[in-house]
Amino acid sequence: MRIYSFRGWRPRPDLAAQLASRPYDVVTTDEAAKLAEGKPYSFYHVTRSEIDLPAGTDLYDPQVYEKAAENFRRFCHEEALTQDEQPSLYLYRLTMGAIEPPGGGHAQTGLVCCLGVDDYDNNVIKKHELTRRDKEEDRTRHILATRAHCGPVLIAYRRREGLDRLVEQDTAGEPLYDFVAEDGVRHTVWKVTHPKPFTEAFRPVPAAYIADGHHRAASAARVRARLRAENPAHRGDEEYNRFLAVVFPDAQLQILAYNRVVKGLNGQTLRQFLDAVGRVFAVATDAPATPDRPGRISMLLGDRWYGLSVPAELAEAADPVARLDVSILQQALLDPVLGIKDPRGDKRIDFIGGVHGTDALVERVRSGTADVAFSLHPVRVQDLMAIADAGGVMPPKSTWFEPKLRSGLVVHTI
Repeated sequence: MRIYSFRGWRPRPDLAAQLASRPYDVVTTDEAAKLAEGKPYSFYHVTRSEIDLPAGTDLYDPQVYEKAAENFRRFCHEEALTQDEQPSLYLYRLTMGAIEPPGGGHAQTGLVCCLGVDDYDNNVIKKHELTRRDKEEDRTRHILATRAHCGPVLIAYRRREGLDRLVEQDTAGEPLYDFVAEDGVRHTVWKVTHPKPFTEAFRPVPAAYIADGHHRAASAARVRARLRAENPAHRGDEEYNRFLAVVFPDAQLQILAYNRVVKGLNGQTLRQFLDAVGRVFAVATDAPATPDRPGRISMLLGDRWYGLSVPAELAEAADPVARLDVSILQQALLDPVLGIKDPRGDKRIDFIGGVHGTDALVERVRSGTADVAFSLHPVRVQDLMAIADAGGVMPPKSTWFEPKLRSGLVVHTI
């Protein structure tokens, strides 16, 4: 696998905490506006630029992309962002909670670099999700307007000791940035002293895996195709042939559960519903709200948690997609029992990232906005890789990666 250094655009140290923002697709317009309030250099002015337009502006209105480009140019002109003089690589550590004593928190350190669209197209960079055309077009228009990759793609690779040693050496020095964001996550960034050992160490890596950011990667490929067609002198080394990524060893990534809540019991009484569930799963009462391992699903009805044990023949399926708990829940319960055949489009189902905890599920059921909730054990990174290696597609809303990368700390322009 090839990695590339690039001349990153970075915030002034005194503006890093204000500028850095969560990924554009995990906040709503209202949330972005609130988070950017009083922060003229919040990167939400670029990634969610509709916050600077009249309320109700369509998210795909040309004005949105024009405003994003205008704001990005302003940030650069006013030197809130400045560009490194030489192509560089960076190291980015995210820390949740206190790491000491051991087991008290979580930390992961990745390499900020560019990856090649050719490797994406040739499946050296592997996918596990389907993308939606409208979302691809949205990010394509954003990249073309700003001429920048404003948010990185989260990439996993199978851990290599040589790379671990390089990371350890280059994170021993003084960082460029070190701050704690409003959600309590600490963000620390270093510039790599000598990029060449990293580029050489990554060459033997046979494959990488998109963990989060499939639409950003697909949009980068669409932009490359468009700009290549418009460039009669295309050589293959132009910046539009690459996209921004942060690559992490697989063992460091943390996936949280992506839980489900459903409104209504598909016309069934509580007793009928429990009987239908019991025909597929072994059902226990007074179960923990969080399953302790794969093959266990916790279900909340009223004020009681039930434990659902997945039958062995389902848990041991040969297909790595079919044996995921999220797949089993959909195929054995949500579809046949609750009538939810299209979880992407059915308005009765909603998805809640595990970062919100099971208290969010309890609140939805108690408030009456949901009648039943399902708490799942997180998908493992190994499962994601196995599915990608097999050319499979994971069910929608299967993985919630946490902590989230911040946009704006390093930007790649094309």
